[in-house]
This record gives sequence, C-alpha cells and structure tokens, in this order.
Amino acid sequence: MHVGFSIPTFGSAANEVNGVARFAAEVEKLGATSLWVGDRLLAPVAPAVGYAGSQNVPVEFRTSADPLTSLAVAAAVTTQVRLGSSVINAPWYPPTLLARTLASIDVASGGRLIAGFGTGWSPEEYQAVGVPFKGLGSRLDEVLDVLEAWWMASPVAHHGPLFTIPASHVELKPVQRPRPPIYLGAAGPRALRRVGRRADGWLPAWWVQEALPGTPFAEGWSVIRRAAEEADRDPDRLGSILRVGVVAGTPVETVAVEVKKIGSTMPVDEMFIDFTYPATSVDHAVDLAGRVLELVAAG
Repeated sequence: MHVGFSIPTFGSAANEVNGVARFAAEVEKLGATSLWVGDRLLAPVAPAVGYAGSQNVPVEFRTSADPLTSLAVAAAVTTQVRLGSSVINAPWYPPTLLARTLASIDVASGGRLIAGFGTGWSPEEYQAVGVPFKGLGSRLDEVLDVLEAWWMASPVAHHGPLFTIPASHVELKPVQRPRPPIYLGAAGPRALRRVGRRADGWLPAWWVQEALPGTPFAEGWSVIRRAAEEADRDPDRLGSILRVGVVAGTPVETVAVEVKKIGSTMPVDEMFIDFTYPATSVDHAVDLAGRVLELVAAG
C-alpha cells in the first residue's frame, strides 16, 4: 500500500524554521512513498465563498507557505519519495514561470515530481493575484498547453488567446520524459471530463470518518473514462491519488483503520494523509505520520 503525507505548509507548523526540510527527511525515513503540498494564498476576513461548502475559511489557512518553494526544499533533503501537488491553483501563475519552476524541481529531485493542478475556489485569491475569476476552465486548459510546450518542445512556441511565447530555445527540460505526470483535481462534470481528455490521473479528496466515497468515486471515474475514450485515449492508463483529510481530534488509530479500508476496497493507486488540522507542530506531524505507517504495516 502506497501512503504519503502532506508537508506542513499551513497553520502554525508552517512558521517553524526548517520545518519543511525536517518533516520531509524524517517522514521519508519512516517509509512514506510521497510528500504533497497544497496552495493557499490568503484567508479573507469576510469570504464570498467559504471552504468546502462552509461559510468560513479555516484558521490554518491564515498561515500558508509557498508550495513550489516547499517542494524544492523537500527535493533537496530526500532521495526516494515522490513529490506532488494537490493542488497548485494553476490559473494564478504565469504559465512560463510555473513551467520553469516545476521543471527545475523535477531536475533537482531526479525526476520525482507529480504535477497536480486545479483552479481553487476563492474569488478573493483571484482578485489578489489580478486574474479574472471567470473562465477558469479555459484558462487552465491554456496553462496546460503552455506547460506541455515548455517541457516537451524544442524550440518552444505558443500562440493562444491569453499567452504568447515567441519561438525560443528552452533547454532545461524535466528529467521525466516526455514530461512529468499531470494530475487534476476535479469534482464537477466539466472538470472530470478534462481529466479524461488530457490528464494522467485524478486527485479526488475524502475526509476520515465520512462514509467511504465509493459511489461518488465510481460516478466520477465513469465520466473520466468516457471522456478519455471520446478523446481516443486509453482510460486504463489513468491513475488516481486520494487525499485523505483528517479532522482535529480524530484518533490516529481511526485514521489507520480507514486507510486500510480504502486500500482494500477502493481502486486508488495511492493515498496521502493530510494532518493539517490535528498537527500542532512539525514534530507532532512527524509523530502522527510514523504512528499511521506503523499501524498500517502491522495489518
């Protein structure tokens, strides 16, 4: 069973000096298979849209470290774990700069990057970065076009409705060929169809102690597979990596039990556990990860 963990980039742990490096190195030694980052910019005082269907934004999002920097730090102190994003809010970024940074991380890590993208949900974050909140799907599509051109073509050129790259020599390419795997977070029909049309896999999410999402997961995969077939792609080549959210106060034994249930009942290739809410420090997050891995290995 492949089990990874979120790097502590939100909440009080994100303020700890050298915390990302310490967590990444220690959790790799404990046996984690992957390390992950999310992407938050700010926590509005009066949000127009709350988080995950609520009316508020979690207190933990008031402190957020840069995900790309965190992946680069993790790459420098590890040798085996894969390094993923679930998700980078791709429309926030100039795509050429995003492509260069992610290529650099893949090179620095020796080809361990999993590039996971989404669009986010906060209008205030889009306002803060100067990007329109409307038309996010088409903007994401063009960002993906630029990433693929930057990583795979030589010379690089792109002419689209939002971005233009004159024919240029860009010789720093990712280690992974033809490019790093691209996974997409998706819930609605259009986003799910995008996974099938152009991604290497899906990044669904679930919270411990909720009912296992067997039916929604199967329904999502049905949409993805159909879109892949319509795009003349092999749906059996698409993967899935599940983010497992943990509410504060959840016993670590419960997390381990649920992780084992997922591994035995749901067709996911890998999962990673997000201890953003229960972990009070980097050391606490390391301890929680170690205990889960020990319990899962014990059977």
